[in-house]
Amino acid sequence: MWLKPEEVLLKNALKLWVLERSNRYFVLQRRRGYGQDGGGGGLAGLLVGTLDAVLDSTSKVAPFRILHQTPDSQVYWSIACGASREEITEHWDWLEHNVMKTLSVFDSNEDITSFVQGKIRGLIAEEGKGSFIKEDDPEKFREALLKFEKCFGLPEQEKLVTYYSCSYWRGRVPCQGWLYLSTNFLSFYSFLLGAEIKLIISWDEISRLEKTSNVILTESIHVCSHGEDHYFSMFLHINETFLLMEQLANYTVRRLFDKETFESDQILHDPLQITKRGLESRAHSEQFSAFFRLPKEETLQEVHECFLWVPFCHFSALGKMCISENYICFASQDGNLCSVIIPLREVVGVDKADPASRGVSISIKGKRAFRFTDVKDFEQLVAKLRLKCGATSSPQHTTNPEVASSPDPDNLVDYYEGRSMGQKDSSKTVSTEALMTVFHPQDAENLDSKMLKEKMKEQSWNILFVECGRGVSMFRTRKTRDLVVRGIPETLRGELWLLFSGAVNDMATNPGYYTEVVEMSIGTSSLATDEIERDLRRSLPEHPAFQSDTGISALRRVLTAYAYRNPKIGYCQAMNILTSVLLLYAKEEEAFWLLVAVCERMLPDYFNRRIIGALVDQAVFEELIRDHLPQLTDHMTDMTFFSSISLSWFLTLFISVLPIESAVNVVDCFFYDGIKAILQLGLAVLDYNMDKLLTCKDDAEAVTVLNRFFDSVTNKDSPLPPAVQQASNLSNAKSDHPKVDITDLIREANERYGDIRYEDVQSMRSRNRLYVIQTLEVTTKQNVLRVVSQDVKFSPSDREELYELFKKEHFLSCYWSVNSSVLRHHDPSLPYLEQYRIDCQQFRVLYHLLSPWAYCANKDSLALWTFRLLDENSDCLINFKEFVCVLDTLYNGSFTDKLKLLFKLHIPPAFTEVESLSPSKGTELSKEELIHFSQLTVSSPVDSQEADALKSPEKAGKGKVDIQAYLKQWQDELLKKEENIKDLPRMNQSQFIQFSKTLYNLFHGDPEEELLYRAIAVVTSLLLKMEEVGRRLQSSTSPGKSPAVAVASTAEDQKKLQEENAPQQPESTKMQGPPSEDHEWSFAFEQILASLLNEPALVRFFEKPSDIKAKVETAKTSQLKARSRL
Repeated sequence: MWLKPEEVLLKNALKLWVLERSNRYFVLQRRRGYGQDGGGGGLAGLLVGTLDAVLDSTSKVAPFRILHQTPDSQVYWSIACGASREEITEHWDWLEHNVMKTLSVFDSNEDITSFVQGKIRGLIAEEGKGSFIKEDDPEKFREALLKFEKCFGLPEQEKLVTYYSCSYWRGRVPCQGWLYLSTNFLSFYSFLLGAEIKLIISWDEISRLEKTSNVILTESIHVCSHGEDHYFSMFLHINETFLLMEQLANYTVRRLFDKETFESDQILHDPLQITKRGLESRAHSEQFSAFFRLPKEETLQEVHECFLWVPFCHFSALGKMCISENYICFASQDGNLCSVIIPLREVVGVDKADPASRGVSISIKGKRAFRFTDVKDFEQLVAKLRLKCGATSSPQHTTNPEVASSPDPDNLVDYYEGRSMGQKDSSKTVSTEALMTVFHPQDAENLDSKMLKEKMKEQSWNILFVECGRGVSMFRTRKTRDLVVRGIPETLRGELWLLFSGAVNDMATNPGYYTEVVEMSIGTSSLATDEIERDLRRSLPEHPAFQSDTGISALRRVLTAYAYRNPKIGYCQAMNILTSVLLLYAKEEEAFWLLVAVCERMLPDYFNRRIIGALVDQAVFEELIRDHLPQLTDHMTDMTFFSSISLSWFLTLFISVLPIESAVNVVDCFFYDGIKAILQLGLAVLDYNMDKLLTCKDDAEAVTVLNRFFDSVTNKDSPLPPAVQQASNLSNAKSDHPKVDITDLIREANERYGDIRYEDVQSMRSRNRLYVIQTLEVTTKQNVLRVVSQDVKFSPSDREELYELFKKEHFLSCYWSVNSSVLRHHDPSLPYLEQYRIDCQQFRVLYHLLSPWAYCANKDSLALWTFRLLDENSDCLINFKEFVCVLDTLYNGSFTDKLKLLFKLHIPPAFTEVESLSPSKGTELSKEELIHFSQLTVSSPVDSQEADALKSPEKAGKGKVDIQAYLKQWQDELLKKEENIKDLPRMNQSQFIQFSKTLYNLFHGDPEEELLYRAIAVVTSLLLKMEEVGRRLQSSTSPGKSPAVAVASTAEDQKKLQEENAPQQPESTKMQGPPSEDHEWSFAFEQILASLLNEPALVRFFEKPSDIKAKVETAKTSQLKARSRL
């Protein structure tokens, strides 16, 4: 590798380097302790190796280097280094042929040095064009990359993202070295006084990644993989390191376990484009958009520390101004003190305020302005914001100024909805009123005590609107939170839900979208629409709104439209309950955008087949219980109890367990505080029932206690009619249980657990996501192993090791190929056995690593035929059960089983004529040839029809399941177990010749090789004679056409060649040709079996035991290297 020229003092360099070659202008040196110094160069080699591991320059670490010198100068310039003698020699030869002749024309040494330096810099620029330009220090990064490639030997496609100096702890001993973070691996290397430590952990194997501290390690990063704990410390910037590790781990998890999300994410679609700077920027953008509830597409562009003037409090709040493409946001250092979101579509002017205070004034529609002071580079910021606002003043962003700022209590988004509804005549099918206003209109004349309290709440909010503003750009302060905790008034609930969730921004920037989606989704039929129809009348059935066609139709439209918008989620149970409540208080289009905000931003990955998001938050909940309610965790023997009871709390936001009049108050808090509100309320519920839970003897008793508690929760201030209130219907039956007011419960939850910060929750979510994913993977593995346990004789530990190798090979193919066919076929929604499958190329790698026949000369052909035999449905993929069953035959099968397998490999559909397109490679097949031969169809039309039938359930996976096809597949599998050797087809002439070749190849290198060759020659002759007898019996009716003489002579020639030169047999058999076009001879399996049984040497060969454990251990260490070679 060419290096940026650096000065080197030769007298110091000679202590660590040995001269290899030199000329007038260049010197080639070898590092002491390498090459000719032997195994390590003694003490000098150990010391040099230790220095190499610790120092931060590859030019000092690589075993070879080239220096540029000028005569009579003590200063040398390092210009190249190499990890091998071949690499450095290539550089040396290039210098001699391309540079040396040119240097003779220069008159001065300075000109020579300048020319050489310019040439080397030009080579570096050409070599790394586009590769390292995005790195902070391209030269230093090139050096680290060389060391990374030298130490770990990973494929060239593996992209190094960044590297850090740190200590790795082995017990209580720290080992100083280098941590390398690449797209697929976490790698560590250390070499101290002869002790080398090399650690490679793939991101998809990590189940725990967290920052920890204890007495010995003040601050460290804990990584858990396959149950092993690894600790790294002594980082210069531990927060930066951890953030990048977290990003890379989540990137890999999303890529390998959540392919739909990954494919829609163009930023991370190409692993080669990932950089340290890009990952950091992405992490900050995700935190920014999640905190302010902005669309996911927003990317954080600038952050300025400044003050914001809060007029109604008469003080300036210190915080950070965050700017993205379409928003200006501010949050105080104390997040609860003050925050503001200003969409650029609302901005009408950006001005410089008082220059002395470095102020920026932003005016929005409605004659309101925000004044930021102490802004660094405020003049440039004003210019940028003016440019942005000009760019965003397109028609789709214009907003009615009266709506944006008017304190009128009408709904904030009337204008948006009115405009979108008026665009098409079909909008008449969409409801424009919240169901609560239709079914429970308020009577302004007859105000009871509850309605008076409701009016007082409205008045409190109106006062807040006057102070803080109304609409998307209102100030959000502690007073806002206090009013939310008390419960949002019925008339304002829809508007404020839309505002706090961020759905108002989605709706404002996508006018008419909902109407279009409704039109396109009406009349569509899918699994999701069938499930929606089934659940429509189960959604709040006690509420009058959903006992009428008005409410049911609105619910159907919203759910169907969302399933059409997001087919990845489609429809999930619990979405109907949540949407029902949204429709009560929000107009139909508003309810749709609220559902979008909940499913895609506020509760990510909740509503899918594996409900990963809900499981992650349950793990967070368990962690909070351990921290805040330790006496409860001490009493409960199994923490999974909390997961089982709380799942419905998270999926339905307590709507399914609380009366509707109380549940809406919980939804109020959720839209303001996010998942933190649900976690706090869950802790408060457990705390309130602590004494009773501690006396429970089993889980059933604890569930009863909690159910009775939820039944007793009321909302004494709810203005809903008694007929609608669910708690009132239970008041008589549960009169002995004390009532609990929901407002008091929420207030207590905020007072006791309000110190749980949003940042802490997000950190716990990230940490537990890896754990949840790995737990689901363990479940998948256990189910697969249980399925195959009845069909194979391997021990449980061997089955588990083989599964890990199989899965690893699947992932290795996905690491360096975004468009991997295997990755496209990985679908977690499939049955456990079908989730991980491999193609022919991957099977060949595993076959070479694990098969006892892998030493065979035509091992590629054997791997190909075995794969074709296993691939019964011709989809060019096989699952773990098929893979492990063939290995079980090879290792644990009887003589007959192994011979039958070998026989079937040499007849259709497995057998196909294989000939490499590159004769120089011999029997070795390229990847393209292997894939080509694996896809050839040799089966009969009946077989292909059966294959299509087997494929049909998979094709229909997204739609309705073909039960008949699955039953037929199951029946066929049962019949296979009863397969009789008499049912096997006969082997023809060319197939038998190849069968004989394979046997000779298998025997090569065996201790009884000579004996085996003679035995197979005897068997071959015997079979040919048997066939000759059969032919003579047939030829008595038609003499003159018998091929027996030709066959016999061929057999005799073959036998002579076998006895004279057994190792040459594979070539000698090529002389065998078809004796007659009219009558080709063939053999039944029983004939071959009976003939081979007569030869004890052959029986011993096939029955000798093979050690799968040794093969597995070798495969575990060689699998990655095998992939690198490919």
